[in-house]
Amino acid sequence: MKQKTNKNKTESIIKSEVRVRIAPSPTGAFHIGTARTALFNFLFTKKNKGKFILRIEDTDKVRSQKHFEQDIIDNLDWLGIKRDEDPILGGKYGPYRQSERTEIYKKYLKKLLKEGKAFYCFEAKKEGQGRLESFTEAHFSKDRDLSLPEAKKKIRAGESYIIRFKCPKKQKIAFEDLIRKKVEFNTDVIGDFSIAKNLEEPLYNFAAVIDDYEMKISHVIRGEDHLSNTPKQILLQQSLGFPSPQYGHLPLILGPDKTKLSKRHNTVSLSDYRKDGYLSEAIVNFIALLGWNPGTDREIFSLIELIDLFSLDKVQLAGAVFDLNKLDWINGYYIRQKPIKELLKLIKVYFEKNNTDDAYLEKVVQVSRDRLKKLVNIVRETEFFFEIPKYDNSLLVWKDMQEEEILKSLKTSLIFLERTDDFQFKKEDLDVLFLREAERFNEKDRGRLLWPLRVALTGVSASPSPSEVASILGKKESIKRIKIAIKKIESKN
Repeated sequence: MKQKTNKNKTESIIKSEVRVRIAPSPTGAFHIGTARTALFNFLFTKKNKGKFILRIEDTDKVRSQKHFEQDIIDNLDWLGIKRDEDPILGGKYGPYRQSERTEIYKKYLKKLLKEGKAFYCFEAKKEGQGRLESFTEAHFSKDRDLSLPEAKKKIRAGESYIIRFKCPKKQKIAFEDLIRKKVEFNTDVIGDFSIAKNLEEPLYNFAAVIDDYEMKISHVIRGEDHLSNTPKQILLQQSLGFPSPQYGHLPLILGPDKTKLSKRHNTVSLSDYRKDGYLSEAIVNFIALLGWNPGTDREIFSLIELIDLFSLDKVQLAGAVFDLNKLDWINGYYIRQKPIKELLKLIKVYFEKNNTDDAYLEKVVQVSRDRLKKLVNIVRETEFFFEIPKYDNSLLVWKDMQEEEILKSLKTSLIFLERTDDFQFKKEDLDVLFLREAERFNEKDRGRLLWPLRVALTGVSASPSPSEVASILGKKESIKRIKIAIKKIESKN
């Protein structure tokens, strides 16, 4: 394959109605890579006032499952990626499941076979066993010149076969990729490739070509891993007299080690990210930046802003590294922007085993959300609001404090909290009280009062401020926890 670059603007070659598609197979959970491809297609379509189509490629009868198809639809809806045509909405170019389009494929397969552009191949793999498949390397079959009557005679005799495309020899297939610019392949490195197991079971490249033509697809924007399929599809289009859509191949999504992203790097299922409490806005923002950059240092974009800014000319050629820390940062940003009532609805699912009233939980969420990178962390971050914390005595130590000073600090906190009126047990009032008492205790180091108090209330070193925690726990519970901390120190002695 040879590749050349030029500076032709993508928009300048869009001459007809834009119709794009994604065509996932329902053989596994909807994953980040497919989500990124769907988003780029959606943005391109919206920018060019076109149509976005979802087609389900379910020709793999063994592995295709209805619940995986539903997972695709549910996740697209969650991301806000709306379709103009799909298996549920329908459309004038349906059906939109390949399993329902068998007669359409059969018609074109018969045409290619009749015209001698495809042939029944009876060659098995080199080891002479196993079902007939694509060859592992370019190969021109000895059966390519077998006449149709001879082939049918072999079929009647029970010989196993597969249908292959008769690839022309010593030709160049070149096309202008919307992202990679000029790309060129030699047919001698392609060989006779398989297009169907039989008349009832088309394979990927053939079915995709027929569907793209029948559904009037103008642009095919997909992952770089499909680049080697493009010359095969162009050859099929030429043999059938179809126009070729414009192709654009997105860079791969890579793990930290710069190899293709997989489960060994990070979770790849979008549903798993949803369960962990990543917001749809954050996922959309994050995956938009996997291989695309608006040309600025800005990193936060709404879906509406992305539609306005998106251009294939700004899609990079190099692979995009999946940075989980960046996703967490973006998600944390959107969590902080979410209205508290809306955030509470999303978070309640993580407290299903906790019979906590909404008013109390809302207070907990309010003081904790700035620390969250994903919603599932709310349980771990707020355990101390729901049960007496367990911690080692050493955690009560601030700097070089000795046990006597820790006891004095805790007893000081206990006394002033016992003297504090219930109506003053609000965060703003407690801020004033705590700081005043901390300065009285040690004017040079407030932590000598506030640190043991924080640990007594929460049992952790990182938490909302003691005033925030105490205002939610209330006077009675706060005093109870300080007494427990005092007892822990005294019992050791």
